Amino acid sequence: MPEGAWIPVLWTIFAIVLAITLILVGWRNLKARQSQIPEPYAAFEDQAEHSFAGMYVVTTEFDDWLARIAVHDLGVRTNATLELGRAGIHLIRSGARDVHIPWEQYVQVKRSNGMVGKVVEKNGLIVITWTKDGFTFDTGFRPRYSEDTPKIYQLLASHVDVSRAGDK
Repeated sequence: MPEGAWIPVLWTIFAIVLAITLILVGWRNLKARQSQIPEPYAAFEDQAEHSFAGMYVVTTEFDDWLARIAVHDLGVRTNATLELGRAGIHLIRSGARDVHIPWEQYVQVKRSNGMVGKVVEKNGLIVITWTKDGFTFDTGFRPRYSEDTPKIYQLLASHVDVSRAGDK
């Protein structure tokens, strides 16, 4: 190696380490700012009636799909299985904490083409709105197979209609 050639290598290594450190500090600070956000529901007994493979995209604050929630592993994108059961919705995630939503706390379903860091074809993303302790969440799920998207949407949308029919 020619004399002085190691200086740019050291600067590059320094820049990479600095960037990673700043990202980790930013993530830690975001989690500290979001400490008041309630933990997701604990797992509950249920039998899956429908199951769909796909990707858990992210959970955000209601209707603010750029406000990623970092606490409680809700901001970690993972492969997941969406299970719909008699008692609720279950996102069984690989390498992160599962997300369970009782039907009583489920609010609505939407279709979208993007949330924080994930853009897909038109209406290719399922967005599930749910509540806990007065806080409203939007959770994105991307089915692995595009033909599953309308099926999931119909199952969730029909559940809203059925569950709210008694409220009239």
